[in-house]
Amino acid sequence: MKKYLSLFAVLAILFSFSAIPVLAEDNEDNATRDALQQKREEVRKEMQTQREEWRKGLETRREEARTKMEAWREGLKNEQDALKAKAQEARISGREMALERFDQVIERVRAFKVRLDAKITALEAREVDVAAAEEFSALAETKLASAEEKIAEANTLLATSIEKLTLEDKTKLRTLAQEAQTLIKEAHQALKDAVKALKDAVKAKVETLKEAADDDEEEENEED
Repeated sequence: MKKYLSLFAVLAILFSFSAIPVLAEDNEDNATRDALQQKREEVRKEMQTQREEWRKGLETRREEARTKMEAWREGLKNEQDALKAKAQEARISGREMALERFDQVIERVRAFKVRLDAKITALEAREVDVAAAEEFSALAETKLASAEEKIAEANTLLATSIEKLTLEDKTKLRTLAQEAQTLIKEAHQALKDAVKALKDAVKAKVETLKEAADDDEEEENEED
């Protein structure tokens, strides 16, 4: 009876990603599986540490750009030419807003990825095949990292001088922005593909459980 209740619970929320179910636990001891999971967890932690160090470097570059812009804004208080000061203030604000928009988009996609990775970990513990979802998640991470690098380059470029950008710098900035936008879209698509892969994997697990339950029922009927 418990098997059927678990199956019904899974089927009821298959299409709600935010509530991907915890499947019935398998009490069989599988040393090989546990060893593989432990190894994968060690690799994940190592990669996470490397990503954190890399992101710290990016954040340092962003903070340096912000500090420069704040210093420029402070310096405008001593500008005698009111029109020039107003133009430069508008320039600084425009650059800050442009970079802030990119940061906000990146953070939203990253928050999505954090939730997804938590689901992957939970389902993996229930012996759902999450290999495909992990591949898409890894692809999304690569895309996001590249996008963040582009944005960091843009930060550095915009913080080079308070004066108007040269034509060459404008072209480079436009290219960086377009490339970052494309990478963010590709990262988001990879995460959506990972969600689909998880749903498919859960369906496959449900079918496996259902077949096992049917076999058990047949055996019980034969015994009767």
